[in-house]
Amino acid sequence: MKKHLNGVKVPHHKGTSEKQIVWMDVPEKVTIPMSQQIGPPCEPLVAVGDEVKVGQKIGFADHPMSVPIHASVSGKVTAIEDFLTPMGAMTKAIIITADKLQEKDPAIAPPVVTDHASFVQAVRDSGLVGLGGASFPTFIKLNPKDLASVTTLVVNAAECEPFITADDRGMRELSDKLFVGIEAVRKYLELEQVIIGVEDNKPAAIAHLREKETDTLKVQSLRSRYPQGGEKVLIYETTGKVVGEGKLPADVGVIVMNVTSLITLGQYLLTGEPLTYRCVTVAGSAIANPQNVMVYLGTSYQDVIDFCGGFSQEPGAVFMGGPMMGICVYDLSFPVLKNNNAIVALSKKDVVEDKESPCINCGRCISACPFNLMPTNIDRALAAGDVEMLKELKVNLCMECGSCAFVCPAKRQLVVSNKLAKKKLMNAGKR
Repeated sequence: MKKHLNGVKVPHHKGTSEKQIVWMDVPEKVTIPMSQQIGPPCEPLVAVGDEVKVGQKIGFADHPMSVPIHASVSGKVTAIEDFLTPMGAMTKAIIITADKLQEKDPAIAPPVVTDHASFVQAVRDSGLVGLGGASFPTFIKLNPKDLASVTTLVVNAAECEPFITADDRGMRELSDKLFVGIEAVRKYLELEQVIIGVEDNKPAAIAHLREKETDTLKVQSLRSRYPQGGEKVLIYETTGKVVGEGKLPADVGVIVMNVTSLITLGQYLLTGEPLTYRCVTVAGSAIANPQNVMVYLGTSYQDVIDFCGGFSQEPGAVFMGGPMMGICVYDLSFPVLKNNNAIVALSKKDVVEDKESPCINCGRCISACPFNLMPTNIDRALAAGDVEMLKELKVNLCMECGSCAFVCPAKRQLVVSNKLAKKKLMNAGKR
């Protein structure tokens, strides 16, 4: 019998799972950064004073990793400013003052797709990146080096982070678009099977999707154990295949796509409307009215939170994403990005900054790690500057899920150490 990978039990806090998706009003303005993907930032294609329409391409870079960025509202470009990304890099951001008319770009039309090459081009034109948080350009994922060796699409519908239910609601409310996206990927990549992996704390979504099961499309119920949605973890739990260090899912014949990415792809293939909005779960102990909201990209956190009734109490932290792998935002003027699936605001009493104490060698971090890494040894090797030991300890396998820090009784900042160790290895390789 196949063994399960390690992980941790985290509180689900899925209180918005029965909250249907609601559309937010068009904001007064949107701020659209030119860096919303893994790869180089886009260059603005518009200037201050230009009038833009919904879906109009406003940013692109002539680079193999680039996908376009589109206007999410109609209106006037009122500024192009420097913007600090969540990863600490500077880029440009286009500010559009909305006219509230939401007039669409007249060039919008369903793409003409006849083969794999035109399908990949259509996906690129849509502006789609991984909407589960990774922001990897989807068209690259769908164009592997050895296409003939890829046989399986694994749909990542685990949604294992606490609080987030946007994928859950999408599966239940937008499944028609989901299956359009799935069928297109299956057809143009000539795949043999599709597996939709859903954690078992989403029984309604599982039951709904199983109505569409076929000989080649299966819905697999997964145990609710974080980080079930990690790409390599999900591949193992659904197919039994192991993606080795430095390898990609395509190397074992698999492509993994987030369920909301496939819903968005289906929408584009049906209408030609590029990625200009997305569903965001707004939740946490500091949110007055938690819910799932369809948000125009570039809308400020403040506007989204105000739409949800504002804060019920003073927040101690506001996350882009979930509390396990999310990033704390520095200002509520921060805009919703393509890969932003949640805004989680926790009260001050729920954000306790514990002081680190010496490691007691309990081994809990090793037991929690899906890949059996040794975080405390990595921490020591980092402190000693031992690059060779970091290689031996395979720190590059770390997906920064936070399971090790979550269970550590000494409150060691093990994820931070792992990130720094990976950076040290990368820099050593550049010498």
